[in-house]
Amino acid sequence: MDLYEYQAKDLFAAHGVPVLPGKTVETAEDAKAAAAELGTAVVVKAQVKVGGRGKAGGVKLAETPDEAAEKATAILGLDIKGHTVHRVLVTTASDIAEEYYFSFLLDRSNRTFLAMASAEGGMEIEQLAVERPDALARIPIDAIVGVDKAKAVDILTQAKFPAVVIDDAADAVVKLWETFVSEDATLVEVNPLVRDPQDKIIALDGKVTLDDNAEFRHPDHAALVDQRTENALEAKAKAKGLNYVKLDDGQVGIIGNGAGLVMSTLDVVAYAGEKHGGVKPANFLDIGGGASA
Repeated sequence: MDLYEYQAKDLFAAHGVPVLPGKTVETAEDAKAAAAELGTAVVVKAQVKVGGRGKAGGVKLAETPDEAAEKATAILGLDIKGHTVHRVLVTTASDIAEEYYFSFLLDRSNRTFLAMASAEGGMEIEQLAVERPDALARIPIDAIVGVDKAKAVDILTQAKFPAVVIDDAADAVVKLWETFVSEDATLVEVNPLVRDPQDKIIALDGKVTLDDNAEFRHPDHAALVDQRTENALEAKAKAKGLNYVKLDDGQVGIIGNGAGLVMSTLDVVAYAGEKHGGVKPANFLDIGGGASA
């Protein structure tokens, strides 16, 4: 399950990762009240589970509460890559001296955990990885040993973080690792992780993906599901213990016994459908593991 930015930052705060104060609202009036409560210039940020919000007009600076209401009005209801904005995060604006990138993720291909870090944050990490791969450090993490302060310092040194921030940044990295492990995440990402003019480290943004296979250990994670945007068919299938994913613009229903078989069937149907006007599979539905009638 992917989390919204505000949910990710709530988890960060619970584990001691430094974040800025903020409030999530669904109306322009509430955005105005939140900005007045914070008492500073604020940033109004669209809450959607997709990147590129800034380029799409979903992140705006507001100097006053009235301006926060105006910016929220412009953002709420906005379509960002097929995702409608239903709520915004009103958060304290930050002076930024430098921007960095940091993440922990599950490296499935190598069957291990991976830390990725760069002293060049803020831009899309996929773009950085292609254009300047040497600027992105990739460090495998032993799941048994984990990440302590010394390991965090080693990661940040390899990523060429400035010496003046390494100590503070290492503390944040240890807490991000704690978040990653204790919440059973497959991704914990901060872009940007910023240095303010006082050389303090702040997680200015946050992206977290939780492992649904571990949800039995986290009954509190059920509250993080956004019922309004969840696909009704996917929710119904999940309640029955089935793995179902709806696909866009498909016409052929697929049901199979085992995820690998279903994925292969999707490919075969899509390939065969090219000869019949572009017919595509409509869904992924795996009933492997002993589904009943």
